[in-house]
Amino acid sequence: MGRGRAKAKQTKVARELKYRTHETDFGALARELHGEEQDEKTEIDPDEADPWSDYADSERD
Repeated sequence: MGRGRAKAKQTKVARELKYRTHETDFGALARELHGEEQDEKTEIDPDEADPWSDYADSERD
């Protein structure tokens, strides 16, 4: 990709960030920055994290 194309893409992304309205959840941002504990609903159970991990190296010899 040439420099012109890369610059055009950067300009496009910058315009989208500048002019698009986003609904910011400042409460969630504050919790993330202060390192507060997550809700139990959002925690990932280690047994359910990767259902395919049992098959990762079982067929390699």
